[in-house]
Amino acid sequence: MEVQSGAGANPASRFASTSRSRQGMTLVELIVAFTILLVLTSMAVPLARNSVRRNKERQLREALHEMRSAIDKYKDLADAGKLGIQKTDTYGYPDKLDSLVEGVKGSGQTADTKLKFLRRVPLDPMTNTREWGLRSMQDESKSTSWGGQNVFDVYSKSTDKGSDGRPYAEW
Repeated sequence: MEVQSGAGANPASRFASTSRSRQGMTLVELIVAFTILLVLTSMAVPLARNSVRRNKERQLREALHEMRSAIDKYKDLADAGKLGIQKTDTYGYPDKLDSLVEGVKGSGQTADTKLKFLRRVPLDPMTNTREWGLRSMQDESKSTSWGGQNVFDVYSKSTDKGSDGRPYAEW
């Protein structure tokens, strides 16, 4: 029997020898793959955190704008005499934040209706509560304690600082 060598050798034995060398990844290949994966994830995590933070800050701005607009509308209607008799120490501002949700009786043509300024108190995205810091007109502009006379301004009770470096309570 004649043994062939070279190109005419048994193809099954050639396939078996190459398949044994390709059965798995070497340790070096695994280390390289994990290193690449580690680098990619270490870059993605800070980007995701910044994205979440920017989204929360946008929600905070929207919530503050919504409540401050409602307070201003209340004040405008109170000054125009369309909200009935107001307490003298409120200066035309609501006496509590819930008044904007519960509504107040109108006067004149709107005497039979209850005027509401907010559907609900917005959620503070920084604290995940509906509790906001309140300032009355008589309080200092950066006060963190409410005098209780009226609701002139609202702020977040979060102690964190925003991306601009200012505390969220000063937004």
